[in-house]
Amino acid sequence: MYSSPRSRLKACLIATTFLVLSSGGVLAQAGGAMPPPAVGVIQLQARPVPVVNELPGRIAATRTAEVRARVSGILQERVFQQGSRVKKGDVLFRIEPRLFRVRIDSAEASLQKAKAIQANARQQLERQKTLRERAVTSGVAFDEAVANLAQADADVGLAEAALAEARINLDYTEVRAPITGIIGGALVTEGALVTAEGASALALIQQVDPVYADFTQSAQELLALKRAVEQKTLASPAPGEARVELLMDDGTVYGQPGRLLFASASVAPTTGQVTLRAEFPNPKGDLLPGMYVRVRLEQAVRQAGVTVPQRAVVRTAAGEAQVYVLGDDNTAQARPVTLGRSLGQDWVVEAGLNGSERIVVDGVQKVQAGGKVAPEPWKSASTEPTTTSTLSKAVE
Repeated sequence: MYSSPRSRLKACLIATTFLVLSSGGVLAQAGGAMPPPAVGVIQLQARPVPVVNELPGRIAATRTAEVRARVSGILQERVFQQGSRVKKGDVLFRIEPRLFRVRIDSAEASLQKAKAIQANARQQLERQKTLRERAVTSGVAFDEAVANLAQADADVGLAEAALAEARINLDYTEVRAPITGIIGGALVTEGALVTAEGASALALIQQVDPVYADFTQSAQELLALKRAVEQKTLASPAPGEARVELLMDDGTVYGQPGRLLFASASVAPTTGQVTLRAEFPNPKGDLLPGMYVRVRLEQAVRQAGVTVPQRAVVRTAAGEAQVYVLGDDNTAQARPVTLGRSLGQDWVVEAGLNGSERIVVDGVQKVQAGGKVAPEPWKSASTEPTTTSTLSKAVE
């Protein structure tokens, strides 16, 4: 379609005017002030915070028992399955019992003989009593009858004891478990001669429910904690209320909490460490003796502690930790902080905050020191409450 030069010139003027107006609007918008960035903010609050240490340790059985023969003989049978769980009193081995049954028969015969002699001695004494009443016998014969009966009574007692011993020895031919636990491999085989005085055990049983966790801590750290408690800087948890947790080798937390039993009264001279012991339930047998673990122990409580979410902490080029603190006019200022240990998703703040500040948690990458922000209440994305609130409940 043909268009005249005038029409084309008019269209060019309209397009140029539109571009000029559009550019002016953009420049006007660019020249205006940008709105402050929206950030998630929390109000800090000082509260009781436990002083938690993670210490290296190993799992140990609560009881260990050696299975030993209590009579000598040839091992006839192994009853248990190696590596299985056994209960106290279960039969583990059987020793050839025939010789011990014969000894019982011999002891029973000796007892019958002793009782027969006893009965005869009693009759003789009764006869001597009658004769003495008639003044027919002498006092010597009567005294001899009394002594014979006493000796017969003693022989019966000896025979009864020998029979009881023979029966006990026969019972010992069945070697039973002294405790409940996990039994290892058999250390002897069928046909071996075992003796009551032998130095070697037949098997080993370890009780692994519950188990002990033996761990160590520097004596200097313990002394520093004790001094802080004495100076009222820290509070000591009530007896029996110190929280103890296990961290497995892969970093997961063991599902059953433990309880602290004791701390050793001596320091290892070569390492300067003190040994502590905690007890943990082990119903599923997940904890095995000798396993390496880390023990998380609550040793004191900081009454006015401050914690901040880990995502609120930023690092400077020099690696120093800082957080953004908001003033009354919502101006953000960088505040250097000294961090302690991590507690869940939080850091414990050792210095730099007093617990009354508002800090930026979400959107710290949009904040500039000295710039204003648009604060919004921040809530943790997890379903669990923040570590700070959880810890405050733990020490209430």
